[in-house]
Amino acid sequence: MREIVTVQVGSFANFIGSHFWNFQDEMLGLAADPYGDPAFKTQSLNMDVIYRTGETHQGTTTYTPRLLSIDFQGSLGSVSSKGTLYSEGSNEPSEVVTWAGHVSTHASEPQKKNLFLQSLYQEEQDAPLTNGINGEAKDSQHEIQDTDIVNCLDEGVQFWTDFSKVHYHPQSLYEVNGLWMDAKQFDNYGIGRDVFMENLRGEEICDKLRFFIEECDHIQGFQFIVDDSGGFSPLAADFLESVSDEYTNTPVLLYAVRGPSSHMSLSSRKQTVVRDLHDAVSFSRLSSFCKMIVPVGLPSLSRSKTSTFLKIKDENPYHCSAVYAAALHSTSLPFRMEPLGATADLSDVSGAVDVNGFVQMLAGQSRQNMVAILDAAMPGPCLSGMETRQAILAWEFASIDSRGCRGCG
Repeated sequence: MREIVTVQVGSFANFIGSHFWNFQDEMLGLAADPYGDPAFKTQSLNMDVIYRTGETHQGTTTYTPRLLSIDFQGSLGSVSSKGTLYSEGSNEPSEVVTWAGHVSTHASEPQKKNLFLQSLYQEEQDAPLTNGINGEAKDSQHEIQDTDIVNCLDEGVQFWTDFSKVHYHPQSLYEVNGLWMDAKQFDNYGIGRDVFMENLRGEEICDKLRFFIEECDHIQGFQFIVDDSGGFSPLAADFLESVSDEYTNTPVLLYAVRGPSSHMSLSSRKQTVVRDLHDAVSFSRLSSFCKMIVPVGLPSLSRSKTSTFLKIKDENPYHCSAVYAAALHSTSLPFRMEPLGATADLSDVSGAVDVNGFVQMLAGQSRQNMVAILDAAMPGPCLSGMETRQAILAWEFASIDSRGCRGCG
């Protein structure tokens, strides 16, 4: 088995990752559905490459992403950093034996689950979500419920966990505490310097990553999704430097992502110069610790050709991240395909390739190219019928460009 460990660093990276793992959860559900489409039951796709099997203290078998997510403290919303499957530790404060004085505890109100998360909980409990008026017909009540859930997600998403369907292992979630600033202040390379090394954060993050790596049989590579438009970029660069030192021969495929807010017009020349310097330093450091870097993030998805088929709000990270997650899902499929045998049916199977082979294909044996452009077409063209394929591409082609302006191609 050739496993992949995914690392998500930063708020928008986690928005993309939340959609990405939702896609995987849907695929697992479709594959397990006895009445589902046979296309989803293919044995060629091995989900164990990005998922891990575990067991709770109660002996319950779990199947969770092989993932490390890094974000601000409080970015998990109503989800605990311990996840929902495991009951590790206690929220009660420990006694301080060196202090005999009065101790007071200040706790903020926990975030309430939105309607979508409530519906997931009710489904797991096999109980209907009551959101209608007593006496209404069941069908009408269900229709209102679905509409409310859609509106809740479309307008009310604040955290990436607000729309996450997936259960996470406690080692997967890391909140960077002690920064005492919000995302708008944490907006350039200088502010994020030394964050990784302060307060033992680096050791804590590396320990969490090591947990997933040590249980791998033969890891094929890392898949990093990193915010490169703010202070998380230097944190990710320091983390990548540590990874490259400890796992020298393990390739890193890095997606440098940018949310819609990073393309906002700046009010002064000084801010423009600071952002340009950030971009240059960020790209230089991130690219030096990976085998290949793929910049992702258009200034405007709504003005791309994809908007012909998708209704996208550029200012809404929930919308934009879904499109980018779909592209990353497609590019990762070859890593999870089983190698083809001599008698394999090629009609429904793409060529399998590992991360190292993928990088060599794009960069060349001498690694002359370290930057790749990610192009996406939605919906994807069919595998047969050249005329249909050309017609689809003519209308639906949208480029997620790797050039500095990250404009539409």
